[in-house]
Amino acid sequence: APVAAPAVKSVAAPAPAAKAPVSEAPAPAAAPAGSAGSVKVSSPMPGKIIAVKAAVGQPVKKGEVILILEAMKMENEIVSPQDGTVASINVTAGQTVEAGNLLATLN
Repeated sequence: APVAAPAVKSVAAPAPAAKAPVSEAPAPAAAPAGSAGSVKVSSPMPGKIIAVKAAVGQPVKKGEVILILEAMKMENEIVSPQDGTVASINVTAGQTVEAGNLLATLN
């Protein structure tokens, strides 16, 4: 008699691998190093922060992943809009955010 093997599927896991090359492509682009004031990084959609990839004081390049936001069972990479230094991280892993919430600031 045929034996049915259980099918195991991971729905959310492939999402980061598919998005990673997209965010890494613009990384070499140059941005003004001495930008005046702080640049705010806001949530593009409601969701839950599942990972904080940058720390306060850490230098980041344009396109570098600073946070991972889970929304609609997809992992979305929140990237730095320019070269700079992380001035603040305003969220923690596990925190729920709304669209427009301040996630981080850069100098």
